[in-house]
Amino acid sequence: MESRTIAVIGATGAQGKGVVHALVREGSFTVRAITRKPDDYGGKADAVVHGDLTDPDSLTHAFQDAYGAFVVTNFWEGADELAQGKQAVQAAREAGVKHFVWSTLPNVEEISSGKFEVPHFTGKAKVDGYVRRAGFPYYSFVQAPFYFQNLSGMLGPQAQADGSTGWTLPIDPAKEVIHMGDVNDLGKVVAGAFLHPDKVGKGSYLSLAAGAYSFNDVLEAYQANGKEYTFNRVPGEQFSTFFEGAGEIEQMLAYFEAYTYLGPDSENSLQSAREVATGKFKSLSEWVKQNVG
Repeated sequence: MESRTIAVIGATGAQGKGVVHALVREGSFTVRAITRKPDDYGGKADAVVHGDLTDPDSLTHAFQDAYGAFVVTNFWEGADELAQGKQAVQAAREAGVKHFVWSTLPNVEEISSGKFEVPHFTGKAKVDGYVRRAGFPYYSFVQAPFYFQNLSGMLGPQAQADGSTGWTLPIDPAKEVIHMGDVNDLGKVVAGAFLHPDKVGKGSYLSLAAGAYSFNDVLEAYQANGKEYTFNRVPGEQFSTFFEGAGEIEQMLAYFEAYTYLGPDSENSLQSAREVATGKFKSLSEWVKQNVG
C-alpha cells in the first residue's frame, strides 16, 4: 500500500496517543498528529500540526491532503461534543478526507427511551448521523470501552470509612456488564479500520473490549496480584450527592446494569473490531499484573 497520511485529532490524549502509536507501528501510513500545542508535542507521529476543535479553519488546514482522519472529542474538558463533532466532519469534507473514523459511544437516551441521561455517551452518538450524511467515500465508527486506566484514575480505589481501600459505587458488583479494555488497544482497531476500508468503511461499528467484567472480577484480578480491595454498594440517589458530577456517573452505572456498557446487540461490533485489529487486546488480568502498585 502506498504511503498515505492519517491525521489524528487529540494526539496527546488517551485515545489519540494509542492511535498514533498503532499506526506508526503498523507502518503503512504517514501519521500526522493534530494538537492545540504542537510545540509541546513529543510523540511518535511523523509530523505535527496545530488544530483545535473549536477553530474550524485550523481543522481544515490540519486535515489538508490527508487520506484519513481519526476524531475524538473530550466531554470531561467541557467540550460541546455535538458542535465540535459537526465542525470536524465539515472541515474533513472541505479538506477532501477520504476515510473518516469517528470515536463514538452508544446513544443512551435512545437505548433507554429517555430513562437514563448520560451526556458523555449520547453527545458523541448524536454526531454519528452527520458522519453518515457527509458523503465521505469511507467512514467508520469506533467505540472505546471503559478504560482499564480508569481503575487507577478517575474511578480508582479510595480510602473507605471502615479503614479499607476500595470502591463505593451504585452498581451490583456481581453483574458482568462493563465492557472494559486497555485504551491503548483502540489504536489497533483504528489502524485496522484504515487498512480495511472496503470491509468496515461503509459505516461499520467497531467496539473495543477485552471482555464484559463485573467489579467482583476487578477485585479478584487485584487480589491475584496481592492487592486486597473492597466494594460497597450504595443507592444511586445517595451516590449522586458525593461530589460534583456524581449524578452523571450514577446514571452511567445504572445504564450499564440495565443494558451493559455497549448496549444490547453489541456482539457484531465487538467481533468486527477483533477481526480488523492489528493485534490482540490486553485482558483485565494482564493489565492489573502489569500495573499493580
